[in-house]
Amino acid sequence: MGSDLKPIVIAGRNCWRIERADKARMIVDAADYYALLERLMADAKERILLIGWDFDPRIALKPDEQGRGQPLGAYLLGLAKARPDRDIDILRWNFGGLKQFAMPRIVTMILRWKITRSIRFRLDSAHPVGCSHHQKVAVFDDHLAVCGGIDVGACRWDTRDHLDGDPRRTAPGGKAYMPWHDSTMIVAGPVGGALAELGNERWQRATKKGLRELHGKGENWPDDLEPDFEGVDVAISRTRAAYAEWDEIREIEQLYLDMIAGAKGFIYFENQYFSCGKIAAAIAERLEEDDPPEFVVVMPETADGWLEQKAMDGARVKLVRAIAKARHGDRLRIYVPRTAAGEAIYVHAKTAVVDDRLIRVGSSNMNNRSMGLDSECDVTIDAALPANRDAGPAIARLRESLIAEHLGVEAADVAREFARTGSLIATIEALQGNGRTLELLDLVSPGPLDDFIADNELLDPASPDAMFEGFAQRGLKKSWNRGKGWMKRHRPFGRKKRSAP
Repeated sequence: MGSDLKPIVIAGRNCWRIERADKARMIVDAADYYALLERLMADAKERILLIGWDFDPRIALKPDEQGRGQPLGAYLLGLAKARPDRDIDILRWNFGGLKQFAMPRIVTMILRWKITRSIRFRLDSAHPVGCSHHQKVAVFDDHLAVCGGIDVGACRWDTRDHLDGDPRRTAPGGKAYMPWHDSTMIVAGPVGGALAELGNERWQRATKKGLRELHGKGENWPDDLEPDFEGVDVAISRTRAAYAEWDEIREIEQLYLDMIAGAKGFIYFENQYFSCGKIAAAIAERLEEDDPPEFVVVMPETADGWLEQKAMDGARVKLVRAIAKARHGDRLRIYVPRTAAGEAIYVHAKTAVVDDRLIRVGSSNMNNRSMGLDSECDVTIDAALPANRDAGPAIARLRESLIAEHLGVEAADVAREFARTGSLIATIEALQGNGRTLELLDLVSPGPLDDFIADNELLDPASPDAMFEGFAQRGLKKSWNRGKGWMKRHRPFGRKKRSAP
């Protein structure tokens, strides 16, 4: 990385803290993460803290060829019996958790946990009406932590092969589910302690009681787990709606905007949604420049669930079509990954790579909810920070690995083609094939109801207050104008649009 490169992450602006990670590794897809999670929980000495949007004790962390295996709930009972003095604290969003109380297997397991005393399962309702707790964080002995997009829930397990008809992709009720792509980041050291503080704060808000103080320093990094990074500084960014005495936090929104403003060559996104007008307009404004960066987005073909489709798919179509009208609108491409048999793979990951100098992994989607409504947590490694000067090649390898996974080719093929073309779009198009590949998203026009919902952001508000504002105060066009205005005012690297002739 050049010495003149300025950091994008700035504590107090677009991140909460920047802390040292002794080791860090990106984990792709839940098969690898769940197997690792089983080991991390077994190795924890004093505390296991699991915070999530979803949590299902019926799932098997390592399903067999029939999709069965020891349920997570039973595994936790075994851990509690083996070491009764180790805390196992589980905190999940209350709305989704309340639905589980209609499931006898889950209720029975929670009651069994309760009598162990070392397992505490709590629901988090400390948020405004309409918000959700969307963070996915696991902390072990306040030293090692995982932060990303993977919920410990049903219908998430899959391998990086995304095999068609894989019987291991079986929900607790016995039904097969779609191929699923996701990502998270494991970190050890002071940054793990910072994520532990975040978790302790969440627990205290939800339960009115803090977690007990630990005595040991903890060191759970598995000996055979090769880190992607060592001795790097990691930024932690959050979203939190204002509630009770807690102020609003919008670090995640600011980081998205600063990444878009700071990109020189490209941004590679993997994200579940693309419905935030402010982010879309910032991209469109960059694409009005003489030589703008490329924006490549890997997404699901359609949102998962009727309500999500109504909220997100219509807005995505309208925003992508608006961006396409920019002077270099063809430098935005949205792709859908497909299996060997052509089935769409659901992209739940929330990952971004900027110019192979910054990698970001977390829980935040590119929708309004993740900017100001739901609680979110992302971690970022920026090679422009002094401690991270040698991180660029590792970031590039991770980006190559992700694209190779989607195209069904080797990472070396992606590296070679990108070196030849200097273009992510040209690289993907050169390596596209039949079967396992990336296909351009087919922009299906929204129906009248979808159009109305998208225009007025009815199901994707930008803040708790926006849910109760009239149509005159909110909407996709207003979000677009805010993003366009921001980018016009903030061009930190001196880039200007071409002057009108």
